[in-house]
Amino acid sequence: MEAKISAKNQDAPVKKAFELFQFLYKYGTIITILALIIIFSAANPTFIQGSNVINILRSISIVTIIAIGITISLSVNGFDLSVGSVASLSNAVVISMFVWFSQNTLVAIISAIAASLVVGALNSFMIVKLRIPDMLMTLATMFIIQGTALTYTKGATVSQNMVMPDGSMATGLISPFFAKIGEVPWIIIIMAVTVILVHIFLTYTKHGRYMYVIGGNKEAARLSGIPVNKYKVAAYLLSALFAAIGGIVLASRVMTSEINSGAPYLMDSVAAAFIGFSVLGAGKANAIGTFVGAVLIGILQNGLVMMSVPYYAMDIVKGAVLAFALAITYYKQK
Repeated sequence: MEAKISAKNQDAPVKKAFELFQFLYKYGTIITILALIIIFSAANPTFIQGSNVINILRSISIVTIIAIGITISLSVNGFDLSVGSVASLSNAVVISMFVWFSQNTLVAIISAIAASLVVGALNSFMIVKLRIPDMLMTLATMFIIQGTALTYTKGATVSQNMVMPDGSMATGLISPFFAKIGEVPWIIIIMAVTVILVHIFLTYTKHGRYMYVIGGNKEAARLSGIPVNKYKVAAYLLSALFAAIGGIVLASRVMTSEINSGAPYLMDSVAAAFIGFSVLGAGKANAIGTFVGAVLIGILQNGLVMMSVPYYAMDIVKGAVLAFALAITYYKQK
């Protein structure tokens, strides 16, 4: 009898600890965001002002769009490391279409998306048909596309009135309509529409549910009659598509194509996607969670800048956040 009572007493702390972990897993990200808002607002009252909130949303727009592509690849238990390079390629192509070839907005955007989808098709073929592990393949693709973008631009910044290799001046102009894409409120609207559409797709359509089934158990999905390979191909194509959109929005925002301009967005996008796993206890890649993850990163960056933390220390904070998100995600999956 005493042994039974003792066992029950031992189980109680374990149960309470488990319940606490469950609570933190579900609401930890939201609590962290609220805590950061309170801390940064106390340190600098301008942090909570409407203009700064808009600035944060604008700053996370490109990260969120690219991270949504990673989210889709994660839904089928894949992973796309090439999104930063694809964004760089998209950025270079869309600006060069204006500056070098004097094309209109539609042609420039379609060209950038087409070039990016070629990368998605390459990833799909190598991963699905040749069975190369996705992380290794997309890592290789990252370097290939990075080099391709550099070769295409000849290592130069592409901008209006630039000096061409033959010494002449570029005569093409960036469309004023295209320039508005990267401005408020359009850049925030594009982000919001992207998040909502992908959330609906993954949560409420059979195709999205199939992707989650594949991500949970590929063999069970195949035995259920789901065309696994087709959905994996679609996932990597969609990942490339959203990376392309991110690159296009970036191009509109800065109106130039810098060398490897999309590379800095990779780490933030990966962190946002993995943080999203735990938001409200989802336990899987999801668009709303990814957006919340991007908000967390945006608040951190903005608040640290306001507190005059050196820019070179930012990666330490972002890396720590990503490590924490991965620890929570994979511990939960045990």
